[in-house]
Amino acid sequence: MPIHPSRQRSTRSSERPGVQQAEAALVEHYPRLVRLAYLVLPPSLGRHQRVLAAHAAVQRALPGRRTAGPREPLRTRIPAPGRSVPSPRNPAAAHGATSAYAWVRLRVLRTALAYERRPRWWPGRIPAPASLRPALPFVRGLRLFPRAGGAEELALDRTLSTVSAAVRAAFALRLLEGLTDLEATVLLARAGASDAAGAVRAAGRLESADRPRTESLLRSPEFDPCTLQTRPSDLLRRRHRLRAVASAAALCVMAGGLVVLASENGPRGPQDGRARAGSVAADPAALLRTAATEWADTSRVDFTAWPARGDRTQDRDLLGRALRRWGHTPRSVHVSTSPGTLSVPPAQPPRLLYAGEVDGAAVVLFHDGGVRLVRYAEPLTGAGAAALDFARTDDADVTTGAAVVVSRRRDGARFLLAPWVSETTTRDLLAPNAPARSLKVGRDGVTAPVSRPSPGRSCGSWPVLQLRSSERIAENHSFLLTDLGDLAPVHLTYTPLPGKGAPPRGPREATGGPALLSWARTVCSLRALRGSGVRAVNNWAFARQPLPEGGTPADWVCTRADTWQGPGRVLIQFLQPAASLTAPGAVVADRPGTALCGRFGQHVLAGTHWRAPSGRWYVLAAGSRAVNRIKVTGGVRGSAGGTTLVVRAPQDAQVELKARLRVGGTLSAVR
Repeated sequence: MPIHPSRQRSTRSSERPGVQQAEAALVEHYPRLVRLAYLVLPPSLGRHQRVLAAHAAVQRALPGRRTAGPREPLRTRIPAPGRSVPSPRNPAAAHGATSAYAWVRLRVLRTALAYERRPRWWPGRIPAPASLRPALPFVRGLRLFPRAGGAEELALDRTLSTVSAAVRAAFALRLLEGLTDLEATVLLARAGASDAAGAVRAAGRLESADRPRTESLLRSPEFDPCTLQTRPSDLLRRRHRLRAVASAAALCVMAGGLVVLASENGPRGPQDGRARAGSVAADPAALLRTAATEWADTSRVDFTAWPARGDRTQDRDLLGRALRRWGHTPRSVHVSTSPGTLSVPPAQPPRLLYAGEVDGAAVVLFHDGGVRLVRYAEPLTGAGAAALDFARTDDADVTTGAAVVVSRRRDGARFLLAPWVSETTTRDLLAPNAPARSLKVGRDGVTAPVSRPSPGRSCGSWPVLQLRSSERIAENHSFLLTDLGDLAPVHLTYTPLPGKGAPPRGPREATGGPALLSWARTVCSLRALRGSGVRAVNNWAFARQPLPEGGTPADWVCTRADTWQGPGRVLIQFLQPAASLTAPGAVVADRPGTALCGRFGQHVLAGTHWRAPSGRWYVLAAGSRAVNRIKVTGGVRGSAGGTTLVVRAPQDAQVELKARLRVGGTLSAVR
């Protein structure tokens, strides 16, 4: 009976197979090996180079060819060849039916790990130069990218980018290859990992409670370097380079070898780079334009599927002016950027999304290279400065790529909607029982003005967009977007309280009754997030706690804001019973730059001081569903089983909270 290669024990990989055996294993399992290499390689390479490096690592793994990966460490203690690590899961794998695959897999891992390995003499804080890494195959004129996934795939990719290559390798070996912790440790040690056991432990901490779901994310097209999309490289810049080469050749003939030598070896100043970028940015004819119906026939539903709209899309003067000022921004132009966004000229022709007149200004909207939105606006008449706004939008999807602000004034903002939006309404989150109201949309996709959330401390209203996607993209559902001051509005979601005995619940659209009631009490906390490059915010109701002295239950909510840059910020809010549906919750903890309350940070513990109607003070604490015991120390001491704790304590008591998890380990409270 054939043995699946994922069950092949890593200890068999020391046996060198013949070339034909190794080639057969490589060809048969090529997509699997390339995916493994792609996951291990550093994300800092960029998706294009990472794809090429993954294929190179696999193709150069055949015996008899030079590989870039280091040889097997001589000091590694490993079992003798021909003996396998015992495992009760699949005893038949010990017969070595796929030892060639295991041997090739080891070679691939060594090469992939070498990209983050520095020579012993290289300074620790300086990345190893490209000359010390395995060489890449050469692709000219094309950029290669795996197909973009959704928000979950993006979150997993960003989480993996924060750990070492050895941890990423252990993560993939456990989930994709089905190896045990011991097998993965032995294999990583042979591949040259300095702390293989530590890498396996760290990989175990990355796994979510829903392991099958995490495995399915790793097998998604986001991490498949064999199913690719292609885009041309900078066509205009390539033409200019060819012309420059021809001119240099003519100068060589006319001026002699000395002039040519000086021109090739002489230093190039920053003016050269700006001139080349400016020539690309100044040509309206090179702008990319998407067909009007492409959004309904593509697997990538994001800004790349937006057609060019507006009554001035053929105005070469306006488009040229916008591109020139983007390439060479004069001081008279006001420039704003969202966090983590560069205002540099485009490296390739951008995509035109809109050109028209809105609220007394000519507005042009570009999408640049899949990572940025750029809005140019200039007044139609009278005084006033032009403006350029830049915002990150990499890996947008059907919801986060559904609208863009084209005009923002004191009385409200107008949005350009995605072509897949079939129904447009607005609602006030501080009036959860009021129905949504219809919003007028022009033929060019621009909405009527939508009121902005109340400024200052009053927070008397919070208007949001409630949109519904078209059935033509098989995503027929409604969702909420709110304006937090950036070009792209923010997607709001909700995760309800955990059910008894039910599996963990994921975020869902915040359009139902419980979601609207939750947001009515927490939305005013979003004022602290204005202009911070937020992509989406989720309200997670992680615990419900009966209050002491016979009080009604209170809810604990973790409000997590994910930014386009990647880092998240969480606000822990305590929602005690209130007479008003819009009474704001108390923010008891605020932590920036954290994975808490996300897919890869599903355990949370928080606490607060609370005064009962009798005047007595208590320390309250609550944890997520995996918490089975909470302990308080410091000014008071106590403990309780389950997910909540109540202890009498003075108002100013300094306490420390810790929880024990059912899955093992401890958890400290968020502060």
